[in-house]
Amino acid sequence: MKEKLTCFIIDDEHLAQEILEEYIAKVPFLELKGTFMSPLEAAAQLDEDKPDLLFLDINMPDLDGLSFIPMLNPKPMIILTTAYDQYALKAFELEVKDYLVKPFSFERFYKGVLRLYQEASFKQQPEVKEIKAESKHEQEYIFLKVGHRIQKIATRDILFVEGMKDYLRIHTSKEKIMTLLSFAKLEELLPAQDFARVHRSFMVAIDKIDHIEKNRIWIAEQVIPISDSYSESFYKKLRGLT
Repeated sequence: MKEKLTCFIIDDEHLAQEILEEYIAKVPFLELKGTFMSPLEAAAQLDEDKPDLLFLDINMPDLDGLSFIPMLNPKPMIILTTAYDQYALKAFELEVKDYLVKPFSFERFYKGVLRLYQEASFKQQPEVKEIKAESKHEQEYIFLKVGHRIQKIATRDILFVEGMKDYLRIHTSKEKIMTLLSFAKLEELLPAQDFARVHRSFMVAIDKIDHIEKNRIWIAEQVIPISDSYSESFYKKLRGLT
């Protein structure tokens, strides 16, 4: 296990700094290395200390947190701390690890940092036979833009995906989800061994197939066609699983 995550605070509000310092002091696996009023003030020390984790405010004078993130190299894990929730989508695009809306509780803070600590510790573990990079269920969930929100979708819940012009309709065991995405991009996100394209307009979860008959797939009482252009690759994938 990684002993501690070193961290910096960059926030121009003294009260926000004090709360974060208090929270960090309560967590044994966090070590505060510096507190700064602005990204410009912290820049030199960031280059020198290279902290594991950065608690970063968004609205600050001179340089805001979102503009500062692309300048970081190497980029530490980042938790945004802000009084505004409208930047969540932009934060997601910048691969921010967590988004804490002020005022946030210690419980919410602790859940976020614990997840990052476990993630960092796992990366440090030596590779052993029981840990397989190509594990069948390695990708347990994906995040997709759905309207004005970002939605977490468990891959095990996906039954099949239907193309709707510029959109995809994802049929899950719980609901139907519309997202502005291409099949090519979705295929990059999903575990390839668990899903198969069977038609220009359909992708299916292999383990959700009830049966196949006359180039048609039955999943949860839905009938999905297998087109000639995808037939060979689909059946080859099925043979590879048997």
